[in-house]
Amino acid sequence: MHIVDGALSNPVVIAGAVAAVGGIALGLRSLTLERIPAAGVLSASFFVASLIHVPIGPSSVHLILNGLAGLLLGCAAFPALFVGLLLQTVFFGFGGLTVLGVNTVNIALPAVLAWMVFGRLIGRGSPVQGAIWGGVGGAFAIAATTGMVAVSLAMSGDEFLPAAKLVFFAHVPVMAIEAVLTGFAILLARKVKPELFVKGLPA
Repeated sequence: MHIVDGALSNPVVIAGAVAAVGGIALGLRSLTLERIPAAGVLSASFFVASLIHVPIGPSSVHLILNGLAGLLLGCAAFPALFVGLLLQTVFFGFGGLTVLGVNTVNIALPAVLAWMVFGRLIGRGSPVQGAIWGGVGGAFAIAATTGMVAVSLAMSGDEFLPAAKLVFFAHVPVMAIEAVLTGFAILLARKVKPELFVKGLPA
């Protein structure tokens, strides 16, 4: 899911960097002291989960857990996921510094969108109902991320269109896995820490 240095055109890289700065700034404004521990845990979870790559053809797939981060953090998912991406770039060379902004937007924006669409639903009804909506939100975030990665590649040249299509279809199994993991995580959070949810939204 990480786009590497040199794969994107300069306009796409610049637009991604500007959008990432805006998203991180907005996220930091909503990141209260009480939510910093949760942000740290989710950032670490993303960091570890996306280190395990499964090769598929010329590409590879891995878990992301950005839907879970978005559902629990809201806009604060932007800085949390950015930190994870930055550490992966610095220590393991995943992605690259020039495309860090684009990678951040491609992963964090779907997380925030999942929160906006499903955030109210996961706090309503029974914990099981919340878990089901959480699973849908987790799958949605992966689908949106793969779509944004595909668009980023397609906007950088027609030669990337086959890779863009491969990225999307290769991640269909990941959508199902993330739906299950996110659903169980939301179920656990609803049962042991219901104060995370206020009127259906992360506190």
